[in-house]
Amino acid sequence: MKYLVIVAFVGILASLGSALFFMMRNGGNDRTKGNRMARALAVRVGLSVVLFLCILVAWQLGYIQPTGLPATR
Repeated sequence: MKYLVIVAFVGILASLGSALFFMMRNGGNDRTKGNRMARALAVRVGLSVVLFLCILVAWQLGYIQPTGLPATR
C-alpha cells in the first residue's frame, strides 16, 4: 500500500510538472498548448481522486489503521 501511495504522488507531481511545462513553453499553437495543459491537469485530478478512493478502500478493508488524536474524550 505504501508503494502505491508513493507511485501515485510521483504521478501527480509529474502531471503537475508537465502542465507547468506546457504552460510556460514558448512557441507553438496556443490552442494546442492549452489542450495539453488541460489534459495534464485532468490527469492530475483523476490520479488524486483514485488515490483518495484507494486510501478509503484500504481503510475499510483494514489494510491501514488511522492514527492520531481520538475523536472523543
